Amino acid sequence: MFDIKEELKKLPDKPGVYLMHDKTDTVIYVGKAVVLKNRVRQYFQKSRNVSPKIEKMISQIARFEYIVTDSEVEALVLESNLIKEYTPKYNTMLRDDKSYPFIKATVGERFPRLLLTRSKGKEKNSAKVRYFGPYTSAGAAKDMLGAARKIYHIRSCNRKLPETLGEERACLNYHIKQCDAPCQGLISEEDYKKNFEAALRFINGDYKLIIETLEKKMTEASENLDFEDAASYRDLITNIKKAMVHQKITSFDSVDRDFIAMAKDKNQAVVQMFYVREGKVIGRENFHMDEVSEEEDSTVIGDFIKQYYRGTPYIPREIVIEEEIEDVELIEKWLSERKHQKVSIVVPKKGQKEKLALLAHKNAELTLQKEGDRLKKEAERTVGAMQEIMDWLGLKDIHRVESYDISNTSGFQSVGSMIVFEDGKPKKSDYRKFKIMSVKGPDDYKSMEEILTRRFEHGLKDKERDADSQSGFARFPDLIMMDGGKGQVNVALRVLDKLKINIPVCGLVKDDKHRTRGIYFNNEELPIDIHAEGFWLITRIQDEVHRFAIEFHRSLRSKVQVKSSLDDIKGVGPKRRRALLKYFKGVEELKNASVEDIMQVESMDRKTAENIYKFFKE
Repeated sequence: MFDIKEELKKLPDKPGVYLMHDKTDTVIYVGKAVVLKNRVRQYFQKSRNVSPKIEKMISQIARFEYIVTDSEVEALVLESNLIKEYTPKYNTMLRDDKSYPFIKATVGERFPRLLLTRSKGKEKNSAKVRYFGPYTSAGAAKDMLGAARKIYHIRSCNRKLPETLGEERACLNYHIKQCDAPCQGLISEEDYKKNFEAALRFINGDYKLIIETLEKKMTEASENLDFEDAASYRDLITNIKKAMVHQKITSFDSVDRDFIAMAKDKNQAVVQMFYVREGKVIGRENFHMDEVSEEEDSTVIGDFIKQYYRGTPYIPREIVIEEEIEDVELIEKWLSERKHQKVSIVVPKKGQKEKLALLAHKNAELTLQKEGDRLKKEAERTVGAMQEIMDWLGLKDIHRVESYDISNTSGFQSVGSMIVFEDGKPKKSDYRKFKIMSVKGPDDYKSMEEILTRRFEHGLKDKERDADSQSGFARFPDLIMMDGGKGQVNVALRVLDKLKINIPVCGLVKDDKHRTRGIYFNNEELPIDIHAEGFWLITRIQDEVHRFAIEFHRSLRSKVQVKSSLDDIKGVGPKRRRALLKYFKGVEELKNASVEDIMQVESMDRKTAENIYKFFKE
């Protein structure tokens, strides 16, 4: 169960995106944060000051998840991708790619240009055009474009070259030495394209050398007291760095990819997958793998790939992983045959792919840490609590505990319940219900003796038929925990002795306020620590066995009440009575039903429905 208070404590002190889910696990809100810990906590503070709309959204939050990024810029782009993917109910400002500028390279021209655009339209990267971006800052994108033109002398005119060669004079850019005038034939097509390819590498992130050159020029200008030029170089460097924040969240091409990274600790591992579709990260998912302590990381990743893609209906063109795996060519061949298209498994060494793979790994580590804390607490509440109970009783190897309860109303519709806890967790598939057959009136001891006798006689028969059977009755408990004290313990021991079964039995001793104060075992009352996890496990067992018995008794009582009432209604015979009992869960639900509701019952006609409605209203 998702504990919001506990999960808030685990939020990282990092930028990222958070997703709010409702009780149906639908994403209802996506937001970004400079610091996830601070932003997400604000939603759950009592002193929060938010709009009625957001207040309503908060009331519907059942759980949240988050994805860590390396910068707020990345969080902004990822937020946009996820909002577009999930269309959450409470997000109003849905951004689109059209909100972000791209740099367009007309690579199909003989003297190609670099242009700024806010829409890719229906075009994709091809032999004629390439897109870089999107950029989250229009100003930074313009500065990037200006720097590329200025440094590599890329033309900015709209002249059709070389068809219009020499028809007009060279423009101002030539005279201020920012263009080599291909319009006048002053640079060859081959040399121009060399400069253009260098400009593309610069825009694509290979800008270290350019930054160093600009820094050198800035220093020289400053030393020559040319502060205006120095400031210009400084601003240019700043804007280039700003524009080139590594936006790993949006890829430069439209190839579908899955990024797979893993974090391992002792015997468990978390595999994190980022789904990239049409060049954008649209989601992620965590997978848990057990029994990995003796496995190499590459083996775990390889096993995961084989297991995951065996069952998934969609396989991307490319799978990006952190390190080489065995049989990679064989796995690629198998995936390609399944997809009917070439599938590649790659290990990136640099660039955006490597950075996104590292980001996936970082998120896997955070998830593993978070899950490790959860599993540790879960172990304390279950296995650890069971160990405390064993220590109190002086027993060993107690895994399965059974508890029983009786429920009736002055002896009417007396029933019994049996619940099972294994290693501190309820095993509901082994729960059993009993109708008391041989006891008349409110005699809990005799009722308990009946259900214990029936339970273990049935179990012995199952064992005779199949000694290895693991069914609910065939598996005997390691410990029986009676809700009462000495009296109930003695009833259980008497039944076990008669059937020649050896199982330890303990009982729970109550104080004057009906609170458990100790355990009755081996004819003595043993003290327990009411602040320990073992005590809270005992409480959960008590509550569960009571709940199960009371619900069974209530359902039988309700059916009897409905049945006896329905017998007096004109038009309701055995068939319609059974249909009504099947359709409505109890007498209260039937009492509150409208004529139209009753008409939904099989074989019901309006006149009889009106008779039923009128009967209960009167």
